[in-house]
Amino acid sequence: MMLKTPRLVLRRFRTEDAAALAAYRSDPLVARYQSWPAPVPYDTALRAVRRFAEGSPDRPGWFQYAVELAAEGCLVGDVGVFLHENLMQAEIGFTLAAERQGRGYATEAVGAVLADLFGRRGLHRVAAECDARNHRSARLLQRLGFVQEGTRRQATWLKGEWTDDMLFGLLATDRR
Repeated sequence: MMLKTPRLVLRRFRTEDAAALAAYRSDPLVARYQSWPAPVPYDTALRAVRRFAEGSPDRPGWFQYAVELAAEGCLVGDVGVFLHENLMQAEIGFTLAAERQGRGYATEAVGAVLADLFGRRGLHRVAAECDARNHRSARLLQRLGFVQEGTRRQATWLKGEWTDDMLFGLLATDRR
């Protein structure tokens, strides 16, 4: 299962993606608002890409898309989708290498995944959440039509501190 945009290919992870995954997920700027500790050792990344490669975007649970620049053939990020058991709703998350941010790649990648979820698969709702301090991710979600539905105050203990979680939702009817 691949999704394509004018500049990106969203594909299944491959073993050879481990080094790039370890590199961008080890960047303190990228890992700051994420649940994993940085740095991410190569062997941890290798286990992750093998696990990601076994997933299915059509079955309930997490599926991680590798985001590749079409022109360069290099991995620059990932988009995760948690498909619920009812196959009508999902949660979404995304990560992009710091040096590739600010160019619209994340918006393009997440937009392609949303088009597939609402279009081909006919989902009713997609949810997302982010650390309230992660203003760039919140703005990206809003650009894509997500509505901020609330904030869970000091709901997550992350890297030695309590953080607020912003909750977002997007309905199929919002995209029409």
